Amino acid sequence: MTTPPISVLIVDDDTVDRLACRRAIAKSELDEFIVFEAATGHDGLLLAAQRNPDCILLDYHLPDMNGLEFLNEMMGDADEISTPVMLLTGADSAAVVAAAIKRGAHDYLGKDVDGQYLELLPAAIQRMLREQKLAEGKRQAEAKFRSLVEQIEAITYIVPLNGSGQISYISPQIGMLGYSPEQWLDDPDLHARQIHPDDRDAAMQAISFSRITGHPLRHEYRLMMRSGEILWFRDAAKAVSDESGRNMFLQGILLDITQSKMAEQALRKSQSELRQLAGHLERVKEEERKRIAQEIHDELGGLLAGIKAYVSVYIERAARAGRPPEPLLVDAVALADTGFQAVRRVIADLRPSVLDQLGVWAALEWYAGQIEKRSKLACSCTIEAAAAAIEPGPEISTMLFRVVQEALTNAVRHAGASKVSIHVAIEDGTLVVTVQDDGGGIDAKSQLKRESWGITGMGERARYFGGAVAISGKSGEGTRVQLRLPMEKLKNE
Repeated sequence: MTTPPISVLIVDDDTVDRLACRRAIAKSELDEFIVFEAATGHDGLLLAAQRNPDCILLDYHLPDMNGLEFLNEMMGDADEISTPVMLLTGADSAAVVAAAIKRGAHDYLGKDVDGQYLELLPAAIQRMLREQKLAEGKRQAEAKFRSLVEQIEAITYIVPLNGSGQISYISPQIGMLGYSPEQWLDDPDLHARQIHPDDRDAAMQAISFSRITGHPLRHEYRLMMRSGEILWFRDAAKAVSDESGRNMFLQGILLDITQSKMAEQALRKSQSELRQLAGHLERVKEEERKRIAQEIHDELGGLLAGIKAYVSVYIERAARAGRPPEPLLVDAVALADTGFQAVRRVIADLRPSVLDQLGVWAALEWYAGQIEKRSKLACSCTIEAAAAAIEPGPEISTMLFRVVQEALTNAVRHAGASKVSIHVAIEDGTLVVTVQDDGGGIDAKSQLKRESWGITGMGERARYFGGAVAISGKSGEGTRVQLRLPMEKLKNE
């Protein structure tokens, strides 16, 4: 595939210089050229408009205008000159060259007396065109980038990794905060000022670290709109590297997450309210258990005691009269004793009196003994001295007892264990209660089942008081239920 010839327009009032340039270009073996010529600035502008050359060789001194005026005419109302222009000047003036570059010239060559600049001319033209092509490619890429990012519902920005931390590009979506891109870029401190005061220090620390080191950024904070309204944003940025792996700049987005934050806050509020309700229901339930236990003790226990007393008196009278006791009445006394035991067991299950009379640690030791009697499961209870010295309030005591009770109930019913232990200690300012069995080990999937209300209940009881329950298990190594409660929660009850 052959490349098209390069069209060159020479604008110079000196016929000899034009001829020299034409010949120098014609000698080039690098590319094929087509050359147009103009002796005045006016003719050069006409040819440039008619022929649309690939580049222009412009002499500074023209009969009707100078090079700067020519460049002004070419630029017109545009931001830049689309056709690359190389200034040819014999005046060794840096000021002229600088002014020409500022007006839109892409390159320059000084006309020396020996004409050595002619040897450099073909290569200089190629270099200028190559740079123009690269610049055009960059402009197109930037245009595509801007077209893309300005369609997404997020504020996009670019920060050079030059240590300044000043944003070099911000997308028009910054308008959602009430500012134009120009206002945001012209005031480097505007971003920091618009960050909510409560979030500013942490946000600026994260942002500065990312912009200095090039590390990825992901931080959430509030920004204040120009109107004073507050929005939540997620600021995420990542370094863009060149082919050698060198970081060039940070490209980031500010994503409005206000709706999701509001939903999150509403969910947290709902969870808090539900937890408060659950805590209230637990208190009501415990009070009801205590009331029922008391009524069973007073009424049913009293009835059984009365029945046993009446029967016992009749048996004693028969014995004094020399009559043998009625077998059914003897059995009735035994049944009354069995009823007493059942009443005591039900009362203990509802609300063990030892919990209210002697405290939670004594209640745990007593309950461990009950587990051994009822299930023949070896159950030990160890309460370290530091923990034993603490006297939790009634509500936390109830929570601790119920969590351990549920853990032991699960161990008896489901673990297939031969022994279980309760251990209470203080670790790093945290009360730690651990129930460990040697059974089959709980399946992790079982913990996620919605019907595992016992496990869910343990966790909710603990969370209400600021604690947490962790359950772990491994096949053949048993299950461990561990409750952790910060000490300050015990002091604040």
